[in-house]
Amino acid sequence: MQREHLHGSLLAFTGVMALSLDGLLVRLANTQGMDIVFWRGLLMALALTLLLRILDGRWAWTHLRLGGRNAGWVAAGFAATTILFVLAILHTTVANVVVILAASPLFAAVFSGLLLREWVPLRTWIAMLIAIGGIVAVLAGSLEAGGWLGDALALLAALVVGINLTLLRRSPRMDRLAVIAAGGMLAALIAWPLATPLAIGLDSLAVLALMGLVQLPLALTLIALSTRFLPAGEVALFLVLEAVFGTLWVWLFLAEAPSTLTLFAGGLVLLTLAVHATWSMRQTGLP
Repeated sequence: MQREHLHGSLLAFTGVMALSLDGLLVRLANTQGMDIVFWRGLLMALALTLLLRILDGRWAWTHLRLGGRNAGWVAAGFAATTILFVLAILHTTVANVVVILAASPLFAAVFSGLLLREWVPLRTWIAMLIAIGGIVAVLAGSLEAGGWLGDALALLAALVVGINLTLLRRSPRMDRLAVIAAGGMLAALIAWPLATPLAIGLDSLAVLALMGLVQLPLALTLIALSTRFLPAGEVALFLVLEAVFGTLWVWLFLAEAPSTLTLFAGGLVLLTLAVHATWSMRQTGLP
């Protein structure tokens, strides 16, 4: 049991570390938003489709049919999240985006209560109110700095992720990687008329290839595998690290320092998420 837990923890940590590079790679791609969405979505879809074929012997669309109508909605939600995330990164700081997105599990808890009639405990409502306070502080700071549009897009992305997590909970047997592959392809199709994918430089294309073929498939696969060995609350704890390291990478490599307000408000949101996840595990008797 301890070996399985360690194995799951290593998978989750490695996956989250890979995922935390997302904002940095979007910055390094240094091209217009729809070009990034197109190549990111297309290459990720191809990589995950091939990976599913190798691991399971079936193509992604076979898994999608097994997922039913909900699979289509989740794929559409992931496509929307991909577009919103990239545009948000291009209109505000990476720190603001990852802090706002970190609150997605709390939104999911509320949507589960509204849509699935699952009881939302008091601790979740308290965590939600604190997190909303932190997000409002981040948004207020962006109004002065001119990054309000990016923050608004990030908040919308967090809400969509919350709905997606609720739909995934309603369909636990749905193949996560298959719907993400479908979402990537849908995002690429939406971006295609607005993009100039063949006009970008080789440096940008190399970064996008790294993102779509290696970083995202690796991160998402490892995180998906970790859920076989760890409870959801523990995986959520690891996901808090994405916001921390996502901010750190652009700070170290691009000198994109978060504002003092974002540091304090973001720290409040992340601390709240960590305490909530730990408290939830203890309340439910999980290790």
